[in-house]
Amino acid sequence: MRLYCLSNDLAKPCYVVSFKGLRIMLDCGLTEQTVLNFLPLPFVQSVKLSNLPNFIPREHDPQMDGELKECCGRVFVDSSPEFTLPMDKMMDFSEIDVILISNYLNMLALPYITEHTGFKGKVYATEPTLQIGRFFLEELVEYIEVAPKASTAHLWKDMLNVLPSPLSEAFRPKKWRTIFSLKDVHSSLARVTIMGYDEKLDILGAFIATPVSSGYCLGSSNWVLSTAHEKICYVSGSSTLTTHPRPINQSALKHADVLIMTGLTQAPTVNPDTKLGELCMNVALTIRNNGSALIPCYPSGVVYDLFECLTQNLENAGLNNVPMFFISPVADSSLAYSNILAEWLSSAKQNKVYLPDDPFPHAFYLRNLKLKHYKHVFSDGFSKDFRQPCVVFCGHPSLRFGDAVHFIEMWGNNPNNSIIFTEPDFPYLQVLAPFQPLAMKAFYCPIDTSLNYQQANKLIKELKPSVLVIPEAYTKPHPSAPNLFIEQPDKKIITFKCGDIIRLPLKRKLDRVFLTSEMAQKIVPRDVGNGVTISTITGILQVKDKVHNIKPCAEITSEQPSGSKKQPPPSREDVLKNVKYEYGSLDVDSLVKRLSQDGITNIKMERQANVLTLRLVNEDTTITFEDNETHIVCGGKQSLRLKLRDSLLKCLQSF
Repeated sequence: MRLYCLSNDLAKPCYVVSFKGLRIMLDCGLTEQTVLNFLPLPFVQSVKLSNLPNFIPREHDPQMDGELKECCGRVFVDSSPEFTLPMDKMMDFSEIDVILISNYLNMLALPYITEHTGFKGKVYATEPTLQIGRFFLEELVEYIEVAPKASTAHLWKDMLNVLPSPLSEAFRPKKWRTIFSLKDVHSSLARVTIMGYDEKLDILGAFIATPVSSGYCLGSSNWVLSTAHEKICYVSGSSTLTTHPRPINQSALKHADVLIMTGLTQAPTVNPDTKLGELCMNVALTIRNNGSALIPCYPSGVVYDLFECLTQNLENAGLNNVPMFFISPVADSSLAYSNILAEWLSSAKQNKVYLPDDPFPHAFYLRNLKLKHYKHVFSDGFSKDFRQPCVVFCGHPSLRFGDAVHFIEMWGNNPNNSIIFTEPDFPYLQVLAPFQPLAMKAFYCPIDTSLNYQQANKLIKELKPSVLVIPEAYTKPHPSAPNLFIEQPDKKIITFKCGDIIRLPLKRKLDRVFLTSEMAQKIVPRDVGNGVTISTITGILQVKDKVHNIKPCAEITSEQPSGSKKQPPPSREDVLKNVKYEYGSLDVDSLVKRLSQDGITNIKMERQANVLTLRLVNEDTTITFEDNETHIVCGGKQSLRLKLRDSLLKCLQSF
């Protein structure tokens, strides 16, 4: 069994497992941090961004003029943003048989993998993963396509050695790709087959794949790959905290032969509840200072909890008249869909559905106009309803495209306003770099509910895997907290990094074989002692789609010419049935007696430890008996050796 690591982003994994001739991709995360190297895409032309000076490297190429811009000591690419794909040189995507997706955040590279690559495999995910993943992909495409760039910069990729950091340290920039089309999104999502929690899926006879709740987000799952004799668990994007998704299913992950763990928190030193409290406090202070708060966010996930917590907090602070706006091309779909997902929610949220009541309070806020949603800032009705101070939730968290760019341009010069970052995917100082100098306050309140190192260590001890497989970075002290890392468990641990191909200690030893009813009726068990009952089976072993079946031998019949006296050849089954299998312990005295009857005399017996030797003096032959072996040594007398073999076999039981 081999594991291929195709991603250098621990939070957006992409692995391939090869086993039994099958290639299974585990997640297909898209690394979006590369967009931070590009200038933002405003809806309307920005005077500030348009007037940024060109960056001139020391080895100047006139053809590259205009590709790079400089802002406050940082250099940015003036082009459509580009993304890092999983490493296609390590694995031909057309050879992938199956893709298993754990959550909607880890499927954004799917169109790159399934479209225009010759991919013919199948994709499996839960219903919320598919639908919310659709929202993320459609939003991403629309944000970039609504503000297109006139040209694409590419010459800078050939001059990395003369560029400043971080461009000079860019990882495989020539493999970066611009965004896919909306047609590619719909085509790739049409390949996805929906699965429910604990539903068993037969993957070409090699595995039974089962998604189990991971507790991280709506529809998020860990995957259990099992055979009759092996169990592999893939844990990605999991949480043991009590939030709105269904809790993690730990029992299904216990006692795995191989446990692959990834997707730990990107903010290991902070408590999500503490940061949620800080966010509410900072928003309240901003409103009291007659300012407005901008919260860059994704169209689903933590934003649902933010609506609930922030609204209650503002009401308690006497600020319940402050309007809240949720702006996204998929805002309407996201808010509506979240309220029909009862089976994927925590028990507390499910109970509200059965009352009946809305599982999420934002449905109530929408009806009472405390929360309003729009596709864009230029959508009909927004300018009429918009008033300040207010709280705006919009994307994209990278601040390189989307409506958030417009609000930064509009509010950036007022120190009473604030921007609060909750998504840990992007370093907030790098996010704000092209907008500097910026007067509005910036707060970093990362809310990441995925497993931290302490929770992961506890979970590993409870799951008790035989082998633990984790990224190498998890075994080293975290840069922001030297005492945080995955502890070495009692069991074996294997680490890997981007680009590695590692062997996992899982080899095929046994496999399940199925008998037809006709074959089963022919079985005649025979007791061979010590409580062991055995039987021979004569048939044809057929292997198809990794499934082993034993079927009856086909009778071979051939028409004989009329008048022919030749007997037809025996069937294959008849030949095999004449084979005998000996068993039991050999009675040496019976063998000596039988040899004497066959005219072999002058036999000397010698015993040394557990080895018994018969010397046939007249025949210059030796027969040696060990615990499980018998050796006949008689030089070149082949006829004598065969005679002795037959005599020996007659002293054993057979079936």
